[in-house]
Amino acid sequence: MGSSLSDQSIAVRRKIETLATTLNLPTVRRALGALEGEHPSSRGDGGADPISTRDYTEEDEARLIDWKLSARTGRPMITDRERLVTSRIWLMLDVGIQMNGACPSGERAWEVGANALSMFAALSCRRHDTISLVLANNRAITRIPTKGGLAQFERALDKGLERMPNAEGNLDALIAYANAHTDDGSMVVIATDETSLEERHIDRLRAIGVNHHLTIIDIATLNPFAPAPTPGTTVTDAYSGRRIPAFMKDAKAADEVRTHREYVAAQFDKELRGLGASTLRASGSIAMFDNFVSMVSASLKYSRANGPSLLSKTGGTSR
Repeated sequence: MGSSLSDQSIAVRRKIETLATTLNLPTVRRALGALEGEHPSSRGDGGADPISTRDYTEEDEARLIDWKLSARTGRPMITDRERLVTSRIWLMLDVGIQMNGACPSGERAWEVGANALSMFAALSCRRHDTISLVLANNRAITRIPTKGGLAQFERALDKGLERMPNAEGNLDALIAYANAHTDDGSMVVIATDETSLEERHIDRLRAIGVNHHLTIIDIATLNPFAPAPTPGTTVTDAYSGRRIPAFMKDAKAADEVRTHREYVAAQFDKELRGLGASTLRASGSIAMFDNFVSMVSASLKYSRANGPSLLSKTGGTSR
């Protein structure tokens, strides 16, 4: 599968590292908590050993104020405590051969998917979550437990991609794995390309969303019947590597493919939103990063009082 990252992907990896280092821990906890919903056993601070005290800031939740300490000091104070129980997040990537398909950004779909998972890992590593990486196609399903920080996660991800055999995709098997092996209440992120998502998958994903905090990464690939996004770009078939002949470029066929893809994406978004789940759809890593930051910022909007947004801290732009 993956062997080397494009320049765009490398640039986005640097932005992800910046995201991981510039956000303070309270913001990270609230960002992930807003996405996955509160579950006290994973985020509870009561009874844990105190590790530091600090002044209350606008980014902190009022419920975290240590009132006894605040009364002694005469100003609002926060006592950070060691978290005795960590959350679990499952980052799952479809690595079927169709993920070799090109995106309008010039990247391959697996690059965009891998970078999207790294965005979630960046926050989860800061919160010291238990992260399980799952790579799957029609020949193998590989679970890779990861420990350490973001750099260790990215190394494990890149090595796992190199070792995965080339095979047809099997999104059904990946969804079945998520239903059978993930523990209730955990966060599940599944990344695949838009050509693999079909209406029949909605009910199966709905079953995951009932017991988990689900996010679908929907990677938009090139429309094979549309003109190349940039002059001189050669569009090839993801399965065979063969060049798409010029006579297949047809405006009507391209419009039909675009309409169908947008319809399926809208259906998934509508159905999953009804469960409180999320979808992220983009045609490249930079756009995916911007959408991720915008999604997290929107989730925090109603729980943060006039604090600086994630966008301003990471240099992202909303799309």
